Amino acid sequence: MAPFYKYVTEALRLPFDQALYARMEAVNKEEIAKFDVKVKDAEQNQGETEVNEALLGKADYYALIGDKDQALEKYNELLEKSITPGTRIDIVFTLVRIGFFYDDNKMVRSNIDKLKELVEQGGDWDRRNRLKAYEGVYLMSIRDFKGAAHLFIDTLSTFTSTEMMSYQDFVKYAVLTSLISMKRVDIKKKVLDAPEILEVISEIPHLEDYMNSLYNCNYAQFFRALADIEQTHLRTSRFLHSHLRYYVREMRIVAYAQLLESYRSLTIASMAQAFGVTEEYIDRELYKFIAAGRLNCVIDQVKGIIETNRPDAKNAQYQTVIKQGDLLLNRIQKLSRVIDV
Repeated sequence: MAPFYKYVTEALRLPFDQALYARMEAVNKEEIAKFDVKVKDAEQNQGETEVNEALLGKADYYALIGDKDQALEKYNELLEKSITPGTRIDIVFTLVRIGFFYDDNKMVRSNIDKLKELVEQGGDWDRRNRLKAYEGVYLMSIRDFKGAAHLFIDTLSTFTSTEMMSYQDFVKYAVLTSLISMKRVDIKKKVLDAPEILEVISEIPHLEDYMNSLYNCNYAQFFRALADIEQTHLRTSRFLHSHLRYYVREMRIVAYAQLLESYRSLTIASMAQAFGVTEEYIDRELYKFIAAGRLNCVIDQVKGIIETNRPDAKNAQYQTVIKQGDLLLNRIQKLSRVIDV
């Protein structure tokens, strides 16, 4: 793994051991030479299928040792050859995984688009399901939790993409993205009661407590579970680490909104007690989210209460129509002036 060792030491600014690198490079060259022999033998004595298999083995080895440039070059050369549709799709899946590994979202997106075209042209059932799992992970990595949750839930019973992650990790991401993006009734139906999730959730630390405490309105327990989820699963996830602060903040808003929906008004003290925090903390939290328009309530500091003001859906639609109407009239006026000229 000489190329990957060099990449890691440069990226993390670690001391570079030239002797170790030389030993690894020698091993890599020896293995690559073996693949070259296989390719030459296949070209001279066997058919096109055997040649392509030997070339694919060489490309896979470059990917294994972390030589991204060489791996991409060899895979793209294979894609230009006459290969079976299944092999072509599998190569593009590999390119997506390389994109995930190097956090190259542009590469991931372009190859997922390519996969959709290839699957439509001749992908089997298994590859169609794998595509859903891959796209779900991509959407999660770019913070489209709603889209990711839909694909994860849809693929739970048919998950076979163990080359990307374990089934336990897949269930974990399905739960995490669902709780932040789905409505309460959908969470009950598609997550809490899903047999695929119930089968393995006890094997995933803190996840069952996190899921059930939110749904059962045990908010103090939920806050503790959220802290555990942050430390155990979010900070250690290559896909969610960059969204850690956003995810934790949004889940706090989900919990606050869920509690406030049940009351027209409640005291600051009772809300603080429900979440197991101080009144000062609740006051600071709600102030931020109310000012940002994320929670529909007001705080009466004199009386020490929080009053909810649920938005009127019809009034909101009316305001939207007015704004869009004004915008349309302005555009028509600009167009009329251009036509008059």
